[in-house]
Amino acid sequence: MKHYLQFTDLTADEYAYLFERAAIIKKKFKSYEKYHPLADRTLAMIFEKASTRTRVSFEAGMYQLGGSVVHLTTGDSQLGRAEPIEDSAKVISRMTDLVMIRTFEQTKIERFAAHSRVPVINGLTNEYHPCQILADIFTYIEHRGSIAGKTVAWVGDGNNMANTWVQAAALLGFKVNVSTPRGYEIDEKLASDAQGVSASSYQFYSNPLEACKSADLVTTDVWTSMGYEAENEARKKAFADWCVDAEMMAAAKPDALFMHCLPAHRGEEVEAEVIDGPQSVVWDEAENRMHVQKALMEYLLLGRVA
Repeated sequence: MKHYLQFTDLTADEYAYLFERAAIIKKKFKSYEKYHPLADRTLAMIFEKASTRTRVSFEAGMYQLGGSVVHLTTGDSQLGRAEPIEDSAKVISRMTDLVMIRTFEQTKIERFAAHSRVPVINGLTNEYHPCQILADIFTYIEHRGSIAGKTVAWVGDGNNMANTWVQAAALLGFKVNVSTPRGYEIDEKLASDAQGVSASSYQFYSNPLEACKSADLVTTDVWTSMGYEAENEARKKAFADWCVDAEMMAAAKPDALFMHCLPAHRGEEVEAEVIDGPQSVVWDEAENRMHVQKALMEYLLLGRVA
């Protein structure tokens, strides 16, 4: 049994398989071909953080694979409050086949997984967002081919997305140029792999324009992630120069793509002309959450499909 709690939980070979399966499963979806490998399987979704894309992509995806979904919100299940996380894990995993959790601390999902009889997927924590980076890399592959040897420019907060990009770079053989304001850098301990080996596939730039030079992909996220709303005004001031604009995209390669995990605030972390422009693939990126997660759920429950 495998869990998917951070990007380094799978190998490069497993990712190659998942990207291949995601393409096949997406083609079936686009062709209206019924594909129900997870008939009679149930996914439990636990949300302590609100969600649009994560809920829709997992729920629609599971139904499309022939399975069913149990949706639990904070009011239904407060991990570690109404009962110990360990007890919740033992109960929920006896009644379902797969669990997706979107919560705050990574330790919560790790404690749940340690006592679960079924695979657990990280739908987002403060520290990591592996399903999103899975979708982003698949989107890059769709548009430009292999990401190996390429350069990704991360402009903005050293958050869960940035941590996961750095993990992915070390594992899949590409480079990340990271530019954050001082005080909002990546935590190298979080960006290291599961064995504690520091991910060395990134370089820090104090100037975001420099980070974008010759990049194959420019990507960003909101300045204030969920759970940090009290810092919003301070962050707006600190991040004022970290808005991805036409100048930054011009510094990247001519065929560079732009991505954003959404929701986006036009005029803050990205200018409208960029996110709504010809280099933006944010809508493909959003849809691909569903397709890569379908491949992931299929793999965690059935292993490799011939």
